[in-house]
Amino acid sequence: MRIEGSAALVAGGASGLGEATVRRLHERGATVTIADVNEERGQALAQELGQDAGFVKADVTSEDEVSAAVDAAVASAEDGLRISVSCAGVGWAEKVAGKRGPHQLVPNEPLDDGERGVCLNTASIAAFDGQIGQIAYSASKGGVVGMTLPAARDLAAGGIRVATIAPGLFDTPLLAALPQEQRDALGAQVPFPARLGLAGEYAALAEHLVENRMINGEVIRLDGALRMPPR
Repeated sequence: MRIEGSAALVAGGASGLGEATVRRLHERGATVTIADVNEERGQALAQELGQDAGFVKADVTSEDEVSAAVDAAVASAEDGLRISVSCAGVGWAEKVAGKRGPHQLVPNEPLDDGERGVCLNTASIAAFDGQIGQIAYSASKGGVVGMTLPAARDLAAGGIRVATIAPGLFDTPLLAALPQEQRDALGAQVPFPARLGLAGEYAALAEHLVENRMINGEVIRLDGALRMPPR
């Protein structure tokens, strides 16, 4: 999938991994719609990026708000939405392709090789190495992992690829509230590089997944070989 000239929707795009992905795709020439519940940060990012960037306030637990964000992204480019990246903590409630019609990318006109778009999701290594007290979190991320292959198979006939990134410990706003000593201690658990991951490293992988057409139905750990201990 060619990034330049394509329309992209990034859910959770106002901060952290999503913001880094927005910046990366925009630098590569995509028209990016930022969907996030944080209107202040989302608007500020869109204004900073300027042309070919827009913001839509959207809570991914609201079907109506997600639909509005998708509509805005579709309208932002002549050939519709091609790149969908979900960095929000909760995925939107919608079948891949249900009775009410196709979801997101299916209506696109196919490109030269039949590809219509790419859907990237975000899980966590907690899906595999859940710690004590992470039952709900691990289960939710495990659901994202578990849907990746069947979603790719469901959408293969439509020329849409699906892949998931499972990050380890990353330097995001979620960890920003911790004291630096704790942040350093967390980073030291990573075999190599012994530090917290950078949002730009997530964005770089997302960029590669968009462009590499043979990556489909795959979950990729991005964790510096970290395997989380029980606690």
